[in-house]
Amino acid sequence: MAKTRISISLEQEQAERIRQHAERAGMDVSAYLVHAATRQMAESDAIEEQFAEVDALIARAERAADGLPAGSAEGPVAELTEQERREVEEALGLAHGRDRHGRRPGHAA
Repeated sequence: MAKTRISISLEQEQAERIRQHAERAGMDVSAYLVHAATRQMAESDAIEEQFAEVDALIARAERAADGLPAGSAEGPVAELTEQERREVEEALGLAHGRDRHGRRPGHAA
């Protein structure tokens, strides 16, 4: 596989700390930085996947809210429909780390 060179700029103190950590890990600086970046990307991907359902619910709510007329909440707020109540409960469950079946993702049932 062809390799690509990337140049970075950092403070001398940071560069020295990276060299020291790479040496302790038994790696050259390049391999150490690739390993660290790859690990960070995997963690970010996992977090995005974990919150994908919540993000989708928020996006749907924002689209629905865009269709509401401004200032339409005069007087008492209307009661939620059964469907809206379920959607709110589902969103809260996801935000609190539970899936549709009440289980916490990544935990044994």
